[in-house]
Amino acid sequence: MAVAMAGVVLILTYPNLPSLEVLTDYRPKIPLRVYTADGHLIGEFGEERRAVVRIQDVPDIMKQAILSAEDERFYEHGGVDILGVLRAAYFNLLGGGARQGASTITQQVAKNFFLSSEKTYSRKLYEALLSFKIEHNLSKDQILELYINQIYLGQRAYGFGAAAQIYFGKQLADLTVAEAAMLAGLPKAPSAYNPVVNPKRARLRQQYVLRRMHELGFIDTKQQEAALKQTLVVKRDTNDFAVHAEFVAEMARQIAAERFPDDVYTRGLRVHTTILKADQEAAYASLRRGVFDYDRRHGYRGAEAFLDMTEVKSDQDEALDELLQDINGTEDLQPAIVLKVEAKQVRAYRRGGELVTISGDGLKFAARMIDEKAPPNKRLRRGALIRVQKDDKGSWQIAQMPEAEAAFLAADPYTGSIRALVGGFDFNRNKFNHATQAWRQPGSSFKPFIYSASLEKGFTPASIINDEPIVFPASVTGSQAWEPKNYDGKYEGPMRMRTGLAKSKNMISIRILQAIGVQYAQDYVTHFGFETDKHPPYLTMALGAGSVTPWQMVNAYAIFANGGYRIQPYIVSEIQDEKKQSLAQAQPVSPGNEEMRVIDPRNAYVMDSMLRDVTIYGTAARASATLKRKDLAGKTGTTNEHVDAWFCGYQQTVVACSWIGFDQPKNLGNGETGGSAALPTWIGYMAKALKDIPESFLPQPEGLVSVDMPGHGKGPTKELFFKENVPTEVPPAPPEDENAKPVD
Repeated sequence: MAVAMAGVVLILTYPNLPSLEVLTDYRPKIPLRVYTADGHLIGEFGEERRAVVRIQDVPDIMKQAILSAEDERFYEHGGVDILGVLRAAYFNLLGGGARQGASTITQQVAKNFFLSSEKTYSRKLYEALLSFKIEHNLSKDQILELYINQIYLGQRAYGFGAAAQIYFGKQLADLTVAEAAMLAGLPKAPSAYNPVVNPKRARLRQQYVLRRMHELGFIDTKQQEAALKQTLVVKRDTNDFAVHAEFVAEMARQIAAERFPDDVYTRGLRVHTTILKADQEAAYASLRRGVFDYDRRHGYRGAEAFLDMTEVKSDQDEALDELLQDINGTEDLQPAIVLKVEAKQVRAYRRGGELVTISGDGLKFAARMIDEKAPPNKRLRRGALIRVQKDDKGSWQIAQMPEAEAAFLAADPYTGSIRALVGGFDFNRNKFNHATQAWRQPGSSFKPFIYSASLEKGFTPASIINDEPIVFPASVTGSQAWEPKNYDGKYEGPMRMRTGLAKSKNMISIRILQAIGVQYAQDYVTHFGFETDKHPPYLTMALGAGSVTPWQMVNAYAIFANGGYRIQPYIVSEIQDEKKQSLAQAQPVSPGNEEMRVIDPRNAYVMDSMLRDVTIYGTAARASATLKRKDLAGKTGTTNEHVDAWFCGYQQTVVACSWIGFDQPKNLGNGETGGSAALPTWIGYMAKALKDIPESFLPQPEGLVSVDMPGHGKGPTKELFFKENVPTEVPPAPPEDENAKPVD
């Protein structure tokens, strides 16, 4: 009778089962992926992180681990494992432990694609019938491929391909036996056995899978023992890709979402950016080093916080990991809990179970906060939250999370393609993109545009201008009297305009702007992409009192680098669909397009000459001295009260800008100038970007005349003039000390 009833149910139900088209024409939700120009993945966006793989590309060890953990008789049963059901029922009747299930891989495919997770007899029957239908229409390998790609494995990972990347930063083909067993243990309970959240339970589950693999003959005793001994390095930052380009990835995401808003996160779009892996890595490392160095110059601020240690029973207590669970860290700056402080060493617990001992040079930075006289709310003691990092010798040292922010970007000065962009110190801490969104005063880094304007008004690099104090009464300023000063408060009297730029003399810039007129200068700087409303027509424009972004500054300096052409910076070169068919492409301006010329080529050449002097004997002399080349050009910038520090400059193949400051503007500290705080980041990047790149210079355009000029005991020097501005009488050398140390 029961058999007859089952037959009736089967006859009535089977024809009404859903179509298997969703399986035979499998189209999973594939996230938006962002790549560097040279093909490295830098970002992934979507509810489901997935990397679809073909069954023939899944290594045997991964298949074997899955079968051992989930369905050892997969290739033998017809969709429902009767033996497995009977075995599970037997153990469940015995009781005394966790209740066992007997879902096959096929049943899990049926459930994942068609059914809810409710546990009723009718749903289980429906699941079994669907499993029979799936087995009848698909091969075993097709079913296993669907399972491998669809199953949820925690951390937003769907499928084993994505899980291998998310948990271990590897392709499936590169997994070890131990790693494959860890992943294979996840489907049973992705949260409970997640190695990021529950490392101990994940380890126990992995040991079970390895034991089953051994019992089933997939691995031998030697392989099992080696896998059990292997220390797994689990990625804790799910946004950690091969290249640190989080700000670039977010920019690319926004561009793609604006262009394809409906299904941008599910259709597998591939966004190719213009950045280069080597350039981006150099920019990221140099910016962080620059910020760390700045931060260390201003001393250790003490414990970041104090954590409740009442539940901690030992130095290896699992509770320590729980205390650190929600505290962000990066690969070069790890959070740690102080366990014990002694006069000459500090012992601390680092997330993941590592005990670190810091002594000697590693304590120097934090020494004053170990002293008993240190402020109680900052002094290092048991329970203090600190940051640790490895020094150049691989030893641990106490560090701290910098408070300052920074930005850096580099571009091709001819095409406008962005080669590297870092929008801040740490994307996970602050997602505000300082490279594109931060409007800051440029300080002296804006002076070259005033000088360029003056060349069009008849000034020359040899023009003599007085570096002496100047006072503007309220009747001139329209508000209150203004008495500007040079950065160092020193004045050197009459000097050539070329020297004034190299030494960043404020009085020279102000007198130039006063001579050419603020309205003219305000209009002229728009040639470089600056907005008039951000640069009011006042004499303070000469000192960079307006507002710019680093993105704008790179665009503007590129015009000097390329001989006078406006570029259109861009960061996305192409967007492709899931089949790598092009959906959209950038249309960069061709280099040398005369329609994009914005300043006279002679102007660009003369400015390039003067800006190279800045890096040779001026405020950025450290650049040429460090990089050992004479084809570098640029300008430092330090704003009033040391709030912003800049260096913007270029070599013929790359233009780049470095900025450092605080989100809530405040003094960077005495002595913190563009040359000391921002220039080192620029140099660090250029050292990598210009490696093996020969020196190169702009070709001299027609219409320039070179004239011998008197020097100071060094013989005559040559100076450049527009042919219409060549002096009829060569002026004598001004009495300034050309060797005076520049400071800006």
